[in-house]
Amino acid sequence: MNSPRLLLLAALGLAAVAVVSAFDPAKGLPRTEVVFFEPEKFTDVRDSSFGDSEKARDATLGELRTYLIKQANRLLAPGQQLKITVTDVDLAGEFEPWRGSQWNDVRIVKDIYPPDIKLAFQLTDAEGQVLKQGDRNLRDLGFMMKLSIDRNDPLRYEKSLLDDWLREEFRGLKNK
Repeated sequence: MNSPRLLLLAALGLAAVAVVSAFDPAKGLPRTEVVFFEPEKFTDVRDSSFGDSEKARDATLGELRTYLIKQANRLLAPGQQLKITVTDVDLAGEFEPWRGSQWNDVRIVKDIYPPDIKLAFQLTDAEGQVLKQGDRNLRDLGFMMKLSIDRNDPLRYEKSLLDDWLREEFRGLKNK
């Protein structure tokens, strides 16, 4: 079997695992749903200072969606459903075009450029009763101080920000 075909099969297998893990077998519905509202208007989900590539934006948001679903599903009790609508993303770091043309696709990460994610959420129980809902503006001004970050992940700061929110917002749900 040639490499492209093997890679395609592996990607399809991973996608199937992600879809299956997102569903609640009791209801047949996704346990966690993540929607990006008007992503073309997000503050900064770019891969260069030249502007927003739709393909790059979709890849970045797709990775954030997959991560958020996986992490949230770990915290939910059986039958609970979480709907998250992300209304803005500003990735950690910034492009600094004044550094010269060779730096156009290099994101400079400094503590003055923290990650910022705006979202709304609604958590419901198995009967559809709203348990918790709200709007949140997530920002971590101390994002560079964390030691437990995977340095090889380009979205490590955003994922850490989402982890902090999920832990704080949904602590103890499985025990209730």
